[in-house]
This record gives sequence, C-alpha cells and structure tokens, in this order.
Amino acid sequence: MSKRVFNFGAGPAMLPTPVMERAQGEFLDYQGIGASVIEISHRSRQFGDIIAETSALLTELAGIPGNYRILYVHGGAQMQFAAVPLNLIARKPARKASYVVSGNFAGLAAREAARYGKIDASRSGAASNFDRIPEFDPATLDAGSSYFHITSNNTIYGTRWNDFPDTGSVPLVADMTSELLSRSIDFSRFGVVFASLQKNLGPAGLAVVIIREDLLGHALAETPSLLDYRACAEKNSLANTINTFAIYMMKLVLEWLRDEGGVAAIEQRNAAKAAMLYKVIDASDFYLGTAHADHRSHMNVTFRLADEKLLDEFLEQAACQGLYALRGHRNVGGARASIYNAMPSAGCEALADFMRHFERQRA
Repeated sequence: MSKRVFNFGAGPAMLPTPVMERAQGEFLDYQGIGASVIEISHRSRQFGDIIAETSALLTELAGIPGNYRILYVHGGAQMQFAAVPLNLIARKPARKASYVVSGNFAGLAAREAARYGKIDASRSGAASNFDRIPEFDPATLDAGSSYFHITSNNTIYGTRWNDFPDTGSVPLVADMTSELLSRSIDFSRFGVVFASLQKNLGPAGLAVVIIREDLLGHALAETPSLLDYRACAEKNSLANTINTFAIYMMKLVLEWLRDEGGVAAIEQRNAAKAAMLYKVIDASDFYLGTAHADHRSHMNVTFRLADEKLLDEFLEQAACQGLYALRGHRNVGGARASIYNAMPSAGCEALADFMRHFERQRA
C-alpha cells in the first residue's frame, strides 16, 4: 500500500485507520459465519446484534436521554430536509416553521421545507457571506412555529453555533452532520438531531436521526412510509433493507471513539487541532481567515491567501506533502481543512508546518 495521506476532505471524509483495518480484516468472514457483513440479511441475528450495539454505543457516548429514539434512515442529511417538515410541520394548525439560514445547507433545508408549509427564513447570514452565525432573539420566535431549525456547524463557511438557542416550547431541530460526537451536547435541549454519517460517523449514504418520542406520530398524510419517523421507529429502522454496511462501520467508529476516551476527550483534541491552524492564520497577513473569529468551527477551518494567485501552487505543494483535499468550496474559495474526529493531531501539525514554510517561501 502506498503511504496514506492526511485527508482534509469535507466529506466523504477520513475514517480512523484502526476502523479501516478492522473492517478489512472482517470483510470476507464476519464472526466466523463464512460470509461478509455486506452479504448477511438485515433481519439476521448477526445484524440485529450490530444495530442494537450501535444504538447502545451512540446512547452512551452522546448521553442521549431515555425518552429519545435513534433511527437509521436512507438518503443522508439532505433527505431529512424533506423528512423533518413532513413529520413535524403539522404539529400545529398553522403549519409554520422557523429556519436560521447560516449557510448553504441551511438554505437548502429551508427551501425544501417551503414545499410543506410556511417557512420563516428571515434570520440569515447571507449579507456577510455567512461568515458568522446570525443573531437570534428568543423573543422574536413565533410560538406558533411547529419547530425551529438550525445547522449547528457550517461545513462550507467554517462557522458553528457555540451556544445553542433557547426556543422554549418550540422544538429545536439541528442538522449536526459535520459535528455530531465532536463535542459534548445536551440532547435534552433538542427535539430532533440528525446527521449524515460521512463526516464523523462512517461512510456516506445513510443518516441517523435522534428524536424525542413525543414528536413521533405527527406526519402529514402524504408522507412516504419510508420517511415517516414513527413507522421507522416501530420497525426498528428495518422497514426495508437498510444500508447494513454503513451501520456496521458506524459501530466500529463508535467503538474507536469510546476507546479514544469518548466525546469529552475528542472535544479537547479537536479544539487543540483547530487552534494549531487558527494560530498560523492569525499570526500572518499572508493567510486570511474567512470566518469571524467568534464563530469559528473546530471541524472546518476556512482561509484564503492574501495573494489569490498563489492558491493553486499552495494546493499543489500541499498535495505533494501528503496534505490531501484542501481546496475550499466554490462559494468561499481559498482553502479548507476539514479536521473531523478521525484527523490525528499529526495531520494538523503537518499542515501548520507547511503553511509556515510556504509563507516563508513565497511571502
């Protein structure tokens, strides 16, 4: 095998090497049954154990209260942009919901929800190109809203909610795709949390939904059965053939996280990793951070070069040093280092050293 790179891609993203090695070792013969985990039935005893162990690990690591259900659902997070309003917007007769548009995916979620009811998306960071989280005054929240939706971390723009809003009796819904299990969260403050797997949890193609039980059973009549949260809960996420391999991989990732010390330990590590990179950016006028300093993400560090003509050279030289997938999203430009849980501290150290070296070379 050629040397593995430090993968700073935003997603599908780097997975822990021990997880990849274990999956490789078990791939042809899972637990001595003579078949691969991707070949066994989703209704088999062996897979039943996998999904039960995955949910138990997630509950333990995240501190999920007993009155919440864990669902494994098709289509990634963007499928939930429709599933959330289909399941929640009819909780109140006005069929209204409030969205904070803090970036690209928050905007997509609000536009999708508008198919099913009246959406207040007036809280937006568009005026500053989403370089910060929009201000929110709880007094302005319409109590008639069926829910209040946020995107907790904005992968493209490199911002995050440091403090979650108090929405009172209106359920708080959070898309946590790019940071679930990267920091400690009080789940009792949320009605629904959902996340695609391909950042911190496993491979692409599946999402996890954590929902408070009293929010089940409010789906619109036209909701497809595979998008109905109550139907999914009643069938233990097995109404049809689920992505069994993704759940197996998620279990391995959760076991790795547990063995690394859990969420509290990984949160400290993530803060230190991000600080290495922000220190280089802040000490220089060669690099320019694109996110407001008070709103910076610990998962996605976004920056530009003051001389934008040097970007391609920067990216090419970085790739030669094994620093992979650093090009920023087209909406922002520049560079982006996605440093999810699986990114080791050594990767951020290598990137910080390269950034200082490139600046000395080209400034």
